[in-house]
Amino acid sequence: MHSNKYNKILIIQTAFIGDVILASALIEKLNQYFPEAKIDFLLRKGNETLLQNNPKINKVLIWDKKTSKYKNLFKILKQIRKEKYDLLINLQRFASSGLLTCFSNAKEKRGFDKNPFSFCFDKKSKHKINNGKHETERNQELISDITDNKANKPKLYPSTADFEFVSKYKNEKYITMAPASVWFTKQLPKEKWIELVNANKEYKVFLLGAASDYELCNEIIKKTAHNNIENLSGKLSFLQSAALMNDAAMNYVNDSAPLHIASAMNANVTAFFCSTIPEFGFGPLSDNSKILQVQEKLDCRPCGLHGFKSCPEKHFDCGFKINLKE
Repeated sequence: MHSNKYNKILIIQTAFIGDVILASALIEKLNQYFPEAKIDFLLRKGNETLLQNNPKINKVLIWDKKTSKYKNLFKILKQIRKEKYDLLINLQRFASSGLLTCFSNAKEKRGFDKNPFSFCFDKKSKHKINNGKHETERNQELISDITDNKANKPKLYPSTADFEFVSKYKNEKYITMAPASVWFTKQLPKEKWIELVNANKEYKVFLLGAASDYELCNEIIKKTAHNNIENLSGKLSFLQSAALMNDAAMNYVNDSAPLHIASAMNANVTAFFCSTIPEFGFGPLSDNSKILQVQEKLDCRPCGLHGFKSCPEKHFDCGFKINLKE
């Protein structure tokens, strides 16, 4: 039914956690069409555990960007060239990934036209933010001619051990909240999280995040009137968090990585969009998903694709004016 010319495939996505999770949708689609193919994935060091236990992945290549970035880039290039891939799909729009693609030795190279090295790609697609398409759909366009036009959902594979590890938290009705984001203007204000916790007294509440989010979560706990709340920041791996979110009555998230973890588990999710907008293409994909954002038309919103360390207008209305009772 399908061509066997793609025996070895490499996907490159060395950006952030959420980008890797969304790229997993391509793994699903390629495996569906080329079940015999060996699919490898190149990502940045620190994100490799996301693809642990994925039965559709042959090998994960890791680029250490933090130490000796360029020395490691050429090490990875050597590794890629040796593999002689039939198909290489580059989901990134930066020069370093373009360089890897150009000199990869791959028989067929695909990527986005925004990449400075796109002149050496065999097939390129436009990458337009704010055109109503989800990022998974933009990625899918790169392989639509060899698969189909419909994007798969992203998928993570927590192990039995991951589910067992979090089973101790599942002995009562619970919800999770992930209050932090790398970008301040992407996160719902602390006061709003406190209000949300107080409005959910019938549930056990778990606060999720990285170790660096522990203090923020503690501050929220101190200011709430909820006595069944636990700070799990830094205590769970990505896949353990996914296993916990899987069975939550609701997962409350910002426009950041936990949103995409929820999508990849098809878990119930409510996503807050403050300075960014869902139209950028990074909204939730779960069957039961809800987006909450400011209803008032703000001239300053969106103020950027990624958000800022503080509100450029000093009022942060896009966060404070979100109605949690909608």
